[in-house]
Amino acid sequence: MNGPAKRRRRGVPAWGEEIPIDPHSNGREAGRDRLVPPLSPVLFLGMALRHVPLPVFQLPLALAMRAVRRRHGSVFERLEDLDEPVFVIDPVDLPFRFLLRASAKQPSLRAIAKDGYVDAKASVRGPLKSLIKLLEGRIDGDSLFFSRDLVVDGDTEAVVALGNAVEGSEIDVVRDLLAPLGPLSGPAARVVARARRTAGRIAADLETMRDATVAPAMRRAEALAGRLETLDQRVSEIERGTKRRGRVRNGQTP
Repeated sequence: MNGPAKRRRRGVPAWGEEIPIDPHSNGREAGRDRLVPPLSPVLFLGMALRHVPLPVFQLPLALAMRAVRRRHGSVFERLEDLDEPVFVIDPVDLPFRFLLRASAKQPSLRAIAKDGYVDAKASVRGPLKSLIKLLEGRIDGDSLFFSRDLVVDGDTEAVVALGNAVEGSEIDVVRDLLAPLGPLSGPAARVVARARRTAGRIAADLETMRDATVAPAMRRAEALAGRLETLDQRVSEIERGTKRRGRVRNGQTP
C-alpha cells in the first residue's frame, strides 16, 4: 500500500473516515447516483435479468465462492483483523447487488435486492467490469480512490484492505465461477472468452454510437454554459456599478 489518498474523489470520504451507510439505501448518496451505467452488453443483460428471482442466483454464487475459498483461501485470512467484514458490491449495470461476507472460516456471496438496508462494513458501486477488476486485484488501493468508475461508501480502510488482499492472488472471476462445472469448465471458459471478445467489440460499437448521438448535445450544452457564464459576469459588473453610483450619491468615496 503506497499511502493514503489526500483528497476526496466522487463521493469517497477522507482516508480512514468511516461514514455510516444510509439505513434505507446502503449509501445511495448524491455522488453515487451520478454514476451512469455504461452502454454495454452487460447493461442489456441486466435488463433481461430484471425479472429473474434472486434465489436462482444463490446456488451458483455459493458454489463459486466455495471454489474461490479452495483456490484463494489466503485472501480471506488477510482480512481476519477486520472481524469478518461484510461488503456490498453494487454493479450499476445489473438489477441486483452482491453481499460479500469475507470470513476466513466461511466466506459467502449472495445476490440481494438493489434497495433496502444491509448491515455492511462498506459498499463499492460501479460498472460490473470495474468491480471485477477490483475483485481480481487489478485495481490497487490508491488507484481505487482516483477511479472515475467506482464510488466507495462506509469504511474506506476496509475496502483498501480488500483491494490489497486480492492483489497478487491471481483470482480470475470467470474461471472461479466456472470451476464447479468440473471437466466442463475448460470448454465453458473458452466459450466465455469468445463471448467476452464479442461483447468487447459490441461495447466499442455502442460507445461509438453513443458518442455520435450525445456529442452534439454536449456541444450545445457547453455553448449554453459559456453564454450563462458571460451573462453572470455582466450581471456582476452591473451590480458593482450600481453600488459605486450609490456610494457617490451618498457622498462616499467610490
